[in-house]
Amino acid sequence: MADIYAGKQARQSPDPDTSDRNKRALIGEALAELVAAAGGGGPRLRIGLMAAGGEVPVEDYLQGAALAMRHDPRIQAVGLGPRPDALLPPGMDWIETPACEADMAAAMEKALESTGPGALQGAVALHYPFPVGVATLGRIQTPARGRPMILASSTGISAPHRACAMLRNALYGIAAAKALGVENPSLGVLNLDAAPQVLRALARLRERGYPVRFGESVRSDGGALLRGNDLLAGAADVCVCDTLTGNVLMKVFAAFNSGGVYETAGWGYGPSAGEGWDKVVSIISRASGAPVIANALACTAQAVRGNLPGRVTEELRAARAAGLDGELAALEPQAASAQDAPPAMPPVEPTDEEIHGIDVLDLENAVHALWKVGIYAEAAMGCTGPVIKLAAAARARAGEVLRAAGYV
Repeated sequence: MADIYAGKQARQSPDPDTSDRNKRALIGEALAELVAAAGGGGPRLRIGLMAAGGEVPVEDYLQGAALAMRHDPRIQAVGLGPRPDALLPPGMDWIETPACEADMAAAMEKALESTGPGALQGAVALHYPFPVGVATLGRIQTPARGRPMILASSTGISAPHRACAMLRNALYGIAAAKALGVENPSLGVLNLDAAPQVLRALARLRERGYPVRFGESVRSDGGALLRGNDLLAGAADVCVCDTLTGNVLMKVFAAFNSGGVYETAGWGYGPSAGEGWDKVVSIISRASGAPVIANALACTAQAVRGNLPGRVTEELRAARAAGLDGELAALEPQAASAQDAPPAMPPVEPTDEEIHGIDVLDLENAVHALWKVGIYAEAAMGCTGPVIKLAAAARARAGEVLRAAGYV
């Protein structure tokens, strides 16, 4: 209670005649919050919401926050961005920043890393440049039967090569389903390039003790290789795919009823997962409407309570005990010769600039092309596709190098 009371002192009146009355009111308010938290089944989670830069009005963000907090009193939505003129929903907090996306992202990062009273336990963002190795697990409502399905993955990239990424996505999707309350999730692999190899790798892991439960296609020939009909019917709790395919599917399922201009259904592009990744940052799109924003906040809170990072660690541990590293190595393209080995990485520098427009298959080679000329760069996957992160001072020269090499 002391922390809550301290957080309210800034609102006290300086008038000594009303000081005692204000103190009693603040203590009462703090007690009310404690009672609400107890009645809701636990402490409130502060979930950040990047609330500017989208294609929907700010009222959608406020409505989404209000819906989420009304349905789950243990959530406190915390807006990030320019403070709106409209009245905030009861209980909503705000971290005011300029409209600049970089400023909002910096404020969000600071609050996620903080352990003080203003800390965030999770966040919902319109854009986040995840490092390679981290992907988000989107969640859709399947129209034929109305049941939820996780698309693993929908933004980010869990590995540079598709087959390896899809195998990791399977583990991260299972972890996300468990964090969201599905005790023994079923899993299928969407029928894409590399899907048969990934399915065989998962089957071998199961034979060696990894407890994966395969779903079953609704088509007459069955099996865990999923087709479009299976997505509509929700034939499995988790559908494994590559990020770009998952991203397209998310948009179709979320915005089908509005003709594509406004996302009305689903839980957004999902919470992030990756080996060694300890944040729960979820993604919505610039076209996500109030219902999706509300669901995304609720899903993020549930992933925090379900300890998604810990679930990922546990799935990786169990899969490694069954031979995961060998399966990943077998799915990798043939190793390059010594002549084609990656160049030495230049000294690490802060990365405050991004270069877009590079094909995901060229991303790693493009970074190495910059390393060769002494420019420090990192591969990442933003919400609009692959990006190279680098220092702003190196932006012009890096553009020349990448254009000369044919990457942009």
